[in-house]
Amino acid sequence: MITTEQREKLRGWFAGRLPDDLFEELTEVTVDREEITVIGRIPEPRLAEDAPAAEREAARESRVQEFRERTREDRMAVAREAEHRFRRKVSWGVECGGQRALFTHVAAPVMTRLRQPERQVLDTLIAGGVARSRSDALAWCVRLVQRHTDDWLAELRDSLEHVQRVRAQGPDAEPDQAEHVEHTDDEE
Repeated sequence: MITTEQREKLRGWFAGRLPDDLFEELTEVTVDREEITVIGRIPEPRLAEDAPAAEREAARESRVQEFRERTREDRMAVAREAEHRFRRKVSWGVECGGQRALFTHVAAPVMTRLRQPERQVLDTLIAGGVARSRSDALAWCVRLVQRHTDDWLAELRDSLEHVQRVRAQGPDAEPDQAEHVEHTDDEE
């Protein structure tokens, strides 16, 4: 798990490293064990006030695609440096006109041992057309739990950060251990 301070330093690194004209605003930098996701706001296309919704949606999609193609080289240079420094893959996304689009992101395998009742839940979701596979069904379940427990999960993350800070002050802690954002065995 990464602490709030480490997350802030990571966001600061990207804010300082990204070209000034890449995004209107760096809106979000999230991190887990495998991936750093960087999302920035890009300008919405200029359209007439009375433009129909379909035109607005098509213009946004085109703007996102144009941005993705035009900035690929700059984003990949930053990603290579970040991946070397933080030992995590970097994924990119944008917000445009209130819509979010992710270009790439890691689909990390998760090892699970499910008993038959849990597998039956996943199989029911597949049979009902909610998911294409057990993997999709499991991801759907995780998203459902996340949507309904955001406050609880935030409180749990805060508690884990506190535990990590206390551990870092222990007798076996290295003097600058809490300062590093780089991936360590403690994060696994």
